[in-house]
Amino acid sequence: MGTAGSQQYAHLRASLDPMLKRSIVALHRWLGVTLCLLFSLWFPSGIGMMYWDFPSVTPADCLARSPSLDPEVIKLSPAEAAGQLDDPSATGDIRLNTFDGRPVYRFRSGRGEEIVYADSGERRRDVSFETMRRIAARWTGQPADAAKEESMTDVDQWTVQGELRTLRPLWKYSWPNGEQVYIAQATGEVVQYTTPGSRLGAYLGAIPHWLYFTPLRKHQPQWSAFVIWTSGIGTVGSILGLIVGIWMYSPAKRYRYAGAPTSIPYRGQKRLHTIAGLIFGIGAATWAFSGMLSMDPFPARRGAPGAAGRRGGGGIAQALHGRARPDAFTPRHPREALGLMPAAAVKELELMSFAGQPVYLATLAGGATRVLPMTGESRDAFDWNRIADVVRGQALTPGTRVEIELADRYDAYYLDRRHRKPLPVVLARMNDDDRTRFYIDPRTARVVGTYSTRNWTSRWLYHGLHSLDFPWLYDHRPLWDIVVITFMLGGTALSITSLILAWRVLGRKLAYRITMSEDLIAEQRG
Repeated sequence: MGTAGSQQYAHLRASLDPMLKRSIVALHRWLGVTLCLLFSLWFPSGIGMMYWDFPSVTPADCLARSPSLDPEVIKLSPAEAAGQLDDPSATGDIRLNTFDGRPVYRFRSGRGEEIVYADSGERRRDVSFETMRRIAARWTGQPADAAKEESMTDVDQWTVQGELRTLRPLWKYSWPNGEQVYIAQATGEVVQYTTPGSRLGAYLGAIPHWLYFTPLRKHQPQWSAFVIWTSGIGTVGSILGLIVGIWMYSPAKRYRYAGAPTSIPYRGQKRLHTIAGLIFGIGAATWAFSGMLSMDPFPARRGAPGAAGRRGGGGIAQALHGRARPDAFTPRHPREALGLMPAAAVKELELMSFAGQPVYLATLAGGATRVLPMTGESRDAFDWNRIADVVRGQALTPGTRVEIELADRYDAYYLDRRHRKPLPVVLARMNDDDRTRFYIDPRTARVVGTYSTRNWTSRWLYHGLHSLDFPWLYDHRPLWDIVVITFMLGGTALSITSLILAWRVLGRKLAYRITMSEDLIAEQRG
């Protein structure tokens, strides 16, 4: 390029740079005006999400509130109970626990469940209203006649979750102290429970953070699309703001502020917004992007997260903790199995197979478990060397080498800040292409965690960026809390300054339109 060409190029670049800068600034400004309110909800509610969950009822909650099994009233064997079903062979998952204070066998196949009373052999049919009132009262420990009762055929704030939609109609029981119990009419089971404290925690955390506002959340496709698009556009807006901030920043301090050299040319709220953006902007962009990933916005790749289970991990899980036929438990009746622990409060017996052998897994009050084999005494856990043999025998591909160890602490791919996930676990590492890992609880023989390189996006781009659950930080509390709360407060400051600036922009536009309208009216009258 000659001298003339160089001069033309320099002139073109000089003229384009201001145009490009103005375009980026304008786009960032209007994206900020559009989304600043959402960001001002997301950041502070992120602090609430660190400590409070959305109210829910788990199987562990149900067992905790259920009475212990009484061996003396359990008359039927598993095979005899299965014989009461229309199809005795379709038993699936089998558990012995209680319903309305009576022992029952629960036969689950797919999403369906059949219940047979273990004391009489009759099948549970329709659940009466009196039974539901009794169950709700037992859950709270309060008298049934003190509760307000209402039928729920549509969603409310506490039943917007997708899994509750197929259970309607629900019956809601509300007590004067604020406790609320929701029972599915079809099953008589408690499916939701809230207290004033759990509802307050949800309003401070999950509801604004997940945009679980009932008018929006009740429409699943629209809610999902709204979250994906707003978080995606918010990512773009945050990146543009970071570009503007870096572009305008002058290390040489060529600007003046309050009579002194400065690196930032703005004043007032715009200056505060720029400073907050330079410090927390990259975090805001990655946080919005990782939040979008939580909604699975992209078409699933073949063999994407969870592929380990489809390609062989399911075989390992089934071999370790599988289903057993009801007649396999004939050698030891549940009464006899419960007699192995006469002093223990057993809430549930799960009928399962381990390495092809039938075994009862007893869940005790408090959540602890015991292994009750067909012969011999009860045990605290399964033999982890036997677990290792099963895993090796079920390797994903022939010739796969498996490294197995007993891990007594969390690692980068199996962790829990509330320490609810079990430890120690049997860690099985495969030398396959995906570097698959299985974490197995020796007390239950369940696979409680998996990871492969195909889960990389979910593990690091979602959980890593959104929760900052990096082991070097996550294992050191309250350092993790301090870092995350600092980031949330910085993002909140960024959002509040955005709100103020957006209000000013909209105010000017509104004032201009009002003035133009008044001038036009005056002109027409004149």
